[in-house]
Amino acid sequence: MDTPRAQSGLPTSSLILDINGIAQTVEVHPWTTLLDLLRSELELTGTKKGCDHGQCGACTVLIDGERMNSCLKLAVTLDGAEITTIEGLGTPGDMHPLQRAFVEHDAFQCGYCTPGQICSAVGLINEGHAQGRDEIRELMSGNLCRCGAYTNIADAIEEVLSAQAGTAQREAAE
Repeated sequence: MDTPRAQSGLPTSSLILDINGIAQTVEVHPWTTLLDLLRSELELTGTKKGCDHGQCGACTVLIDGERMNSCLKLAVTLDGAEITTIEGLGTPGDMHPLQRAFVEHDAFQCGYCTPGQICSAVGLINEGHAQGRDEIRELMSGNLCRCGAYTNIADAIEEVLSAQAGTAQREAAE
């Protein structure tokens, strides 16, 4: 565990981060990754540590609205950033549309990769590049699922993309 309390006396930097809509001041060591800060110091354990090398996507969060692997980002580089984790997307009583679609399409099996998959899908939709299933599959290829729920994951994302496209068309017509 890499927390300032665990290694007192070593250099730290003070950062202000907006995490899930709440401004927080944190003290971090220069080598602390965003993933370790979220999980160890802030106890936001929805973000998972998979490979710790940026190859599996389990740790994907949104940084200033863009999807990124939190295991590859040093926390000290993020002063002033807006961080959204799975905990910041919705609640059990008020789920984000992607969370709801993942449940409806059974887009998880063990669930370990699901927070990273959902955060990545939110970023994918925000980017506006995916127009269909092939693009969804390509743009989600950085998020691995050892259980093989890829078809259901693509179904869930495709449903939300279609719903948003329908809403945009209705709004444009009005």
